[in-house]
Order: sequence, then structure tokens, then C-alpha cells
Amino acid sequence: MFLRTLACTALLAAAGLAQMSNLPAPAAAAPPASPDATVTTTLAGKTLTIKYAAPSMRGRKIMGGLVPFNTVWRTGANSATTFLTAADLTIGTLDVPAGSYTLYTLPTADPNKWLFIVNKETGQWGTVYNELKDLGRTPMQYKTLPASQEGMSISFEKVSGKTAQLHVKWEKTDEYVTVTAK
Repeated sequence: MFLRTLACTALLAAAGLAQMSNLPAPAAAAPPASPDATVTTTLAGKTLTIKYAAPSMRGRKIMGGLVPFNTVWRTGANSATTFLTAADLTIGTLDVPAGSYTLYTLPTADPNKWLFIVNKETGQWGTVYNELKDLGRTPMQYKTLPASQEGMSISFEKVSGKTAQLHVKWEKTDEYVTVTAK
């Protein structure tokens, strides 16, 4: 009796496996609308890291639309954009001690008047902003991109020794600020 039960179980299992092999493969998960991104650089031998979610235009008007003017912007999507620095820095006109921060920007209709914001509160959702926690704000510089950029990006460019430019690019906008390790 035991052997008959064992044989029946084996046959049923084999039939089940044969049926399962005819099932379609599970569909691949769609990529997230705003994938996580990380950018890292080294200034004066110390690491700087920015973690953010990179939204895409997907046919939307960005500057003055999805990213409203005269309102603090999370500078990314989803969770707040995190900035970790092992070095004491000067960002634009702002002194930033080594530590963990959240980055925001204040876009304006005049691209020459954007502000870069370093906030001491960390770990919050991107739309949660407390101005009282600002370490400070500094003016940004502006360039027009030669072609529209579909996905928002943050990058360190012109890295040399103790200095780099921190760029925020999207649509035809390139806003940046100089970062210098002390």
C-alpha cells in the first residue's frame, strides 16, 4: 500500500510539473516611473554621495508645471533627496559641516534666481519640508541645455582636487552650484 501511494504521488507530481512547464513565464515588472539613482564623488580624499529618485518628463511640462515656480521642490521624486558628506564643505556661499542632509531647490521663473537648499532634517518623504530645519540657502547658476533632457539628473561635474560643480538637470534647465571641500 505504501509503495502504491508513493508511486501515485510521484506520477501526480510529474504530471503537475509537466503542466507547470507549459505556463507562460511571469511578466517582468515594469521599471519604476522614478528609478532610484546615486551619484558619488571624492573631494580632497573624502566621499560625497547624493541619493535621489529620477523622474521623467513623460510628455509633461516640467519647469513652471510639474516643478512649480516659487515653491520649494524636493529635487527628485518619492523620498527626499539625501546628501551625505564626509568633508566639511562650502556649497556656493553656504558652509556645510560633514554629515547627512536633505537637498531641495527653490525654482523661479527667472532661471538665474534659483536657490539651492541644504536642510538638516533627514529620512522624510520628499514633499515633507520644514524650513526651520534649513542649514541654509545659496544662489545657483544657470545654463540652458542644448537639447531637452527626458530624465531628471543630479551630477558632479568638473571635479578637480577640492572642487566640483553639483548640477541639477531636467528639460532644458541646468542649474548648478560650486562645491568645495575645506
